[in-house]
Amino acid sequence: PVVPGDKEKQSSAFRTMGQHTFFLSLSFPNITEVKPYIAEMCNDVDAMEFRADLLACRDDRFDLIYSAQLLRKYCKPYAIRAPGLPFKGKVLDDVMPIVYTVRTQSQIGTYPDDEAGISKMFELLEWGLRSGVEVLDVESAHDPVKTDALLTRAEQRHASMILGSEHIAPQEISTEEAVDKFLQCGMGGRAHGTKVVLSIENEERDRMAYEAGLIAQSLWETNDDPIIPCLSLILGDIGKYSRVLNFGFTPVTHESLPFKAAPGQLTASEIMTTRLLIKLFQPKRYCILGHNIAYSVSPQMQGAAFAAAKLPHEYYRADVETVEEFIESDFFKAEDFGGCSITIPHKQAIIPYLDEISPAAKTIGSVNTIVIKEDIGADEIKRIVYGDNTDWQGIFNPLERKLGGGSGDGTNDCDKQGFALIVGAGGTARAAAYAAEKLGLEKIYYNRTPEKAADLAETFGGTVTTGLEDGVKSILEENNGSISVVISTLPATAEFTLPDWILNEEGPVVFDVNYKPYNTKLLLQAEGAGLDVVRGSEMLWEQGVGQFEMWTARSAPYKVMKDEVLGNCLPKEEEEKP
Repeated sequence: PVVPGDKEKQSSAFRTMGQHTFFLSLSFPNITEVKPYIAEMCNDVDAMEFRADLLACRDDRFDLIYSAQLLRKYCKPYAIRAPGLPFKGKVLDDVMPIVYTVRTQSQIGTYPDDEAGISKMFELLEWGLRSGVEVLDVESAHDPVKTDALLTRAEQRHASMILGSEHIAPQEISTEEAVDKFLQCGMGGRAHGTKVVLSIENEERDRMAYEAGLIAQSLWETNDDPIIPCLSLILGDIGKYSRVLNFGFTPVTHESLPFKAAPGQLTASEIMTTRLLIKLFQPKRYCILGHNIAYSVSPQMQGAAFAAAKLPHEYYRADVETVEEFIESDFFKAEDFGGCSITIPHKQAIIPYLDEISPAAKTIGSVNTIVIKEDIGADEIKRIVYGDNTDWQGIFNPLERKLGGGSGDGTNDCDKQGFALIVGAGGTARAAAYAAEKLGLEKIYYNRTPEKAADLAETFGGTVTTGLEDGVKSILEENNGSISVVISTLPATAEFTLPDWILNEEGPVVFDVNYKPYNTKLLLQAEGAGLDVVRGSEMLWEQGVGQFEMWTARSAPYKVMKDEVLGNCLPKEEEEKP
């Protein structure tokens, strides 16, 4: 389950409800009426709102849950902006997130605010949990006992994120009262996001919801409570500007629809255009920094991701012999420079030019990502050059899925300690060791130059072996261990393979960091032995997803990035000979 306030995981609320994300408000009485519009709508939004209380079938559990799954089915071929969804060792990349909403009459919905109506609302929310929706909108002002029971069930048995909500209509309230509504919607730290919709009489107060949300977040921070996204909106045409100001998870309509779900709703295109015109944000330029990088697929991958998310950013190659050339360039110094990917030979050389560095990058000793941040002071806005490393995420994420969440207990025998056998001792091996540590695995290092492997052991712990036969066997026997994963960081030209006993030992996952060729000698050997494998191409798009989400503070279009990499890495079929 997603933890409220988590900003690190790709499935966190700060990604799903991140910057320039939108969900489409559907208000049809029958979900089949959505089908003619679905292809166009999916191009512009990141989730679909399933208004359960507006459907004609709302009181029939089977028909309602079936309708939610039917909406998923309609979206599946067109869900290009969908994030990656880990599922049974794989990633589902065509699942459009659903925001499941049930409204009472006081919240501009269907069910009466009496005991029977509120009980029915909670019943429908239970059905939403059972259907596996990504976001469950829960009104915060009702029966605390029923609310607690619902949240407890969600925490114990489901992965749905909770969006605490409150609609104030038609009366106008003060900013202080609005802040209290946001705090109430946080549900004592149990909600993953909040949505407060206000009413105003004078458009001069059209920033009130936005400002109240900021104050609420500062109070959570002061009280050491989870800081969560705040959806800050104002009802009606008078509140259109609030939808422009609300950068995260804004409810929208679409040009193709015959009607709007609510007065004042704008399309995602209208909102993005307005934000650009009034300079609430500006297009950024990114690049990959390296030397002899004509081969890199990063420009295609990141460029396609920006386009899919309808972000006006651009991505280039910066091919320079020295880091100093880049640091002195107009490109780096420009106001619209947003960050960069970094590859060989500059991952270590860039470090002296950073203002801040992440704990992961500092431990690994290399940086593959720069993010330009802003420190807003009383008199000036200071530019912060921040360095991070997503290479380890490119290794960690696929292995965590394969291992079922990562465990130091081994993959096949709960009585044995799991080990990662890391082959090679360069920069990628350091990222592999860091990932193994996060997975809870002990580490064995094998390299033709043991002295280099010893440096890894000194930093990350673990044992160096000089041979893959008796040396590794001895380490495993002494520690009652088994090999859970093998990570080779050697170049493909080394044609490294494993001894047969490792292949037969207990079914380790075999990871080769090379993305070209697609099938290395090691991977072919492992697949021939029936083992699970992870290719370097998966590492490439996984670390790229991490970079995209750092730069944009939103979820990445996973399938788009994956397809760009595979289109570059998959072996080309030989032309048929006549």
